[in-house]
Amino acid sequence: MAARPTLAIYWASSCGGCEIAFANLHDRLLDLDARFQLVFCPCLMDAKTKDLRSMPDGGIDITLFNGAVRTKENEEMAALMRRKSRVLVAYGACAAGGGVPALSNLSTAEEHFASIYLENPSIDNPARTLPREATRVPEGELRLPRFYERVKTLAQTVSVDYTIPGCPPEPQTIWNALVPFVQGGELPPAGAVLGAGRSSVCDECRKTRKDKKITSLGRFHEIAPDSETCLLEQGILCMGVATRDGCGALCPEVNMPCAGCYGPPEGVHDQGAKMAGALGAILEIETQKGRTAEEVCRRVDSLIRKVPDPVGTFYKFGLASSLLAGASRRRKAGTKE
Repeated sequence: MAARPTLAIYWASSCGGCEIAFANLHDRLLDLDARFQLVFCPCLMDAKTKDLRSMPDGGIDITLFNGAVRTKENEEMAALMRRKSRVLVAYGACAAGGGVPALSNLSTAEEHFASIYLENPSIDNPARTLPREATRVPEGELRLPRFYERVKTLAQTVSVDYTIPGCPPEPQTIWNALVPFVQGGELPPAGAVLGAGRSSVCDECRKTRKDKKITSLGRFHEIAPDSETCLLEQGILCMGVATRDGCGALCPEVNMPCAGCYGPPEGVHDQGAKMAGALGAILEIETQKGRTAEEVCRRVDSLIRKVPDPVGTFYKFGLASSLLAGASRRRKAGTKE
């Protein structure tokens, strides 16, 4: 790479938290400016798509692409950023696993539009008008990007070199991820997760674990947790056991359960399946002599029903990249997508 590598940041379908996390580098932004030349970032500088198109292919050393691919515009920008970048990084949970936007894969595009534009109690839409890709007005034609049926990850759209996890990534994760590109020498192997660890949040959590069974699950507002003991062992659904370390276990540190935003640990493909396995190992299911299989199944069902939203809990940040990938929505819609 050049002595001062060029850097681009692009925001697709996401909330903008990844840009805020970037700004939270604080004083290190000065170091970053000294080491990188920011050439494209619509959120932070006056940059137009035409400027990007005029750059030579491969002319950007590193692009941090955050956000999922929800629309045709997202897809086109992903392809353009891929062509213009030597290194393309899936930056943040939405680009890496689909993030919160991918939970909408459980519903069809038609259902989304009906809920937002027709059935919403705050909407006044007597003509039942829905968004269209093209609309004629006296001044010409107004166009909207196509709204796809399914939210996809960046890697499901174009080839990706690296991933930076988090919703959003912690500032130290961003910094640690960028350091190899300015230090020189050999870059991490293709496909590596940058800036984070390889194990689980449990390994960096300071709470005490006793490896005991639990007999019930409760929502956070139903339990006053002991600040010294593992939250999962207290019956609070904490995703730390199924989540990659590197954030510093910040949520458990303040007695909040891990939500899973850093994605699965090294070697785990499906974060939700990993969490389900962990629950199966820790839940105490009474199987005393005399209990029928039906009674045991009812007991298991009663415990699992304590999880109010299993998909939203186990796949909050990675449904698009999971084994499910929105299977319920596809069955409902009758498609093969």
